[in-house]
Amino acid sequence: MQNNSKTCSTFYWVINILQVPAAVGVFVWKAVQLCRESRARRMNGNLECVCEANIEWSPTQLIFCAFCGLLGGTVGGLLGSGGGFILGPLLLELGCIPQVASATATFVMMFSSSLSVVEFYFLGRFPIPYALYLIFISILAGFWGQCLVRKIVHVLKRASLIVFILSSVIFASALTMGVVGTEKSISMINKHEYMGFLSFC
Repeated sequence: MQNNSKTCSTFYWVINILQVPAAVGVFVWKAVQLCRESRARRMNGNLECVCEANIEWSPTQLIFCAFCGLLGGTVGGLLGSGGGFILGPLLLELGCIPQVASATATFVMMFSSSLSVVEFYFLGRFPIPYALYLIFISILAGFWGQCLVRKIVHVLKRASLIVFILSSVIFASALTMGVVGTEKSISMINKHEYMGFLSFC
């Protein structure tokens, strides 16, 4: 619908702006639900853990999660990352075990990456052979990496290894994006290209 509308028309901006109240509405509805469930569980004395993590939802935690989600989405949109480097540490901070935090972050990144794929496909910037090659390599690497980490954790009896791997990947990603961004900026400066913000239209 958005792609078929004229850029910067009234209908175009209405469709874009409606995403904000929709997202806020879903967040408020889910936040109230989590607070009520957490309060009811505490009043009933139910200390049952979910995935070995008993998260006591409070308004402060919900606001913190919303801020981290907003930060992750903004950085992910600007840099093209999936936002997992925000979600992974956030889940660990909330008390989830490393296995659950890593799996959840990867699962969420799948959706954000899929949306980017669809967007680039409609824009005509999606090289299908190259994408299929990367998909194949990613599936193999993910499968073998998971098997290897599972065996190492089983031998060492230390699930904290997943935390170190997650932090190493985040550090490597940040370092790579910094290096690539610096090289591109230097190239644009040497070519005297415009480096400011472009028009919305």
